[in-house]
Amino acid sequence: MKFTAEQIAGILEGTVVGDPNIEVSKLSKIEEGTLGSLTFLSNLKYTPHIYTTEASITIVNADFKPEKPISTTLIKVDDAYEGFSKLLEYYDRIKSNKTGIEQPCYIAESVKVPDDIYIGAFAYIGNNVEIGDNVKIYPNVFIGDNVKIGDNTTIYPGGKVYSDCIIGKSCVINSGVIIGADGFGFAPNKMGGYSKIPQTGNVILEDEVDIGAGTTIDRATMGSTILRFGVKLDNQIQIAHNVEIGRNTVIAAQTGVAGSTKIGEHCQVGGQVGIAGHLTIGDNVKVQAQSGIGRNVKDNEVLQGSPAFGYGDFNKSYVHFKNLPKIVKNINEIDKKVDGTN
Repeated sequence: MKFTAEQIAGILEGTVVGDPNIEVSKLSKIEEGTLGSLTFLSNLKYTPHIYTTEASITIVNADFKPEKPISTTLIKVDDAYEGFSKLLEYYDRIKSNKTGIEQPCYIAESVKVPDDIYIGAFAYIGNNVEIGDNVKIYPNVFIGDNVKIGDNTTIYPGGKVYSDCIIGKSCVINSGVIIGADGFGFAPNKMGGYSKIPQTGNVILEDEVDIGAGTTIDRATMGSTILRFGVKLDNQIQIAHNVEIGRNTVIAAQTGVAGSTKIGEHCQVGGQVGIAGHLTIGDNVKVQAQSGIGRNVKDNEVLQGSPAFGYGDFNKSYVHFKNLPKIVKNINEIDKKVDGTN
């Protein structure tokens, strides 16, 4: 698939400086650019490469002015990084624009299938499922009974959405994701074992939620486990029953959130973080990687450690922790001197 500089500038609302008819068919780093490739320059650290790159087209900020001759055609935009990201999104959308229904697959008779849908081979779609326009369901996906899927949502191979769950518009569910499995609900019984508590709720993903590969989101015991608009989850994350995650919060890989905890809006949670159950995490909270959260957290806190406490206090304490052997040695020497004077 080839694009001219003029076509790319039209997509990005940019200005061409150079040959508007030059074509590209691949992407490259600016320092590795070759003929026929497209690259970008946003970090000034890489500016020297624009004078040596062999890339045919380079996206740059509108205020960029070359100080030496260049061979690459420029496309000037307000923000080169944002423009390049927009172009990647556009390219990915075209590349993955599959339609039609592959066989074999199973679609219940009660399902109304939109004309522009894509359903891959060996997919299973249960009774009374509602599917929006331009939805893409890749091979080996399971969609349980009564599920609702909004427009422009994509479910990649091997994704599983259990019964009664609701998926919003423009969501991305990557391979191996499981949405709506039973929450971890058990009660001690008289026999010394545990009796399973029925999990009768569901999972709701609002619009523009992105779920990374291998992540699991448990259905609620009652009510709903909810991920609000714009939430982004990395790979291999566990979200337990009745958790609620606020708008535009992002969580990195291998984090676990225990049941009934509520996380606020615009939070950033690092990888391998553990968050205990029945907590309230405020808005705009930042949690550093490998931290353990066992208490309620106020808005705008920045936390690190296990158990986690203030990021600044953690760094100060860590300085002392590194020097602990020396500090202990000094204390022992002081004790000896004190004992010698008695």
